[in-house]
Amino acid sequence: MENQTRVFEFILLGLSEQPLQQQVLIGMACSLYLIGCMGNLLTILAILLDPHLHSPMYFFLSNLSLLDICFTSTTVPKMLVNYLCRHSTISPQACLAQMYFFIAFGAAESILLSVMAYDRYLAICCPLRYMTIMNVLRCALLVTVPWTSANLISMVHTILMTRLSFCTNRIPHFFCDINALIKLSCSNAQVNEMLMLVLGGSVVLMSFVCIMASYTPIAAAVWKVPSAQGKWKAFSTCSSHLCVISLFYGTIIGVYFNPVSTHTTQRDMVATVMYTMVTPMLNPFIYSLRNRDLKGALRKLLKGNHLAKPL
Repeated sequence: MENQTRVFEFILLGLSEQPLQQQVLIGMACSLYLIGCMGNLLTILAILLDPHLHSPMYFFLSNLSLLDICFTSTTVPKMLVNYLCRHSTISPQACLAQMYFFIAFGAAESILLSVMAYDRYLAICCPLRYMTIMNVLRCALLVTVPWTSANLISMVHTILMTRLSFCTNRIPHFFCDINALIKLSCSNAQVNEMLMLVLGGSVVLMSFVCIMASYTPIAAAVWKVPSAQGKWKAFSTCSSHLCVISLFYGTIIGVYFNPVSTHTTQRDMVATVMYTMVTPMLNPFIYSLRNRDLKGALRKLLKGNHLAKPL
């Protein structure tokens, strides 16, 4: 960005160019962000402080909650500061940093969702060997892989973005989204678009294959359970995860896995708000509402009874 462009700062146009609409949307974004951060933070604390929840499933869930906090915090605070200070600019360096962390946290969450599907497969289809297979070392490795691979993917996109020059500095978005930046470029961005589809597609495709490979035998195992109550109990351990997967992948595929030329700003904005604010806010509620153990731990935490001895 340094010698190939005259852009010394970018202007983030925000959620809307209409002042009244912008004010309403900012209020909603602030509420979603605060609720999401609070919900995810409470989930992490409940898992850390309750010995009953010191198991692989909740270890992965606490990492998902941490990723959700980081994911939303790369974009929403900057947007709120810009609005409150009436200052909508961002430097190219800060813009690249924001794009880097946004891609890294988003890709890490995508891969972690497939890890959580594998964990559910082992718990339901291999219950006797579950704790042996999912030992501390393997759990640590399965969490390290998403963080490491996501950062490598993000680094590639960020390095390629530094090679582009820009025709304008007005970004029709509330953060430095890779699609929005590519559309502003005066340079040939075919390599950027191709790698966005190849690398992003690989992450989503591999995660999807892993999820399908995990849930196919789970569905077969649940189907063999003789009683309807037993089937529901087995399925309920996975239903929360399936809800989160549908919300997360549905919106991301709609935004990033078709040519940039076919995108519309309004459609991209709505989908982006869904997976950057709404989905991270809903995740802790989806898991806690469908999980008796987590609900109990959250009640103890809110009552200040987290030091109670396990039964």
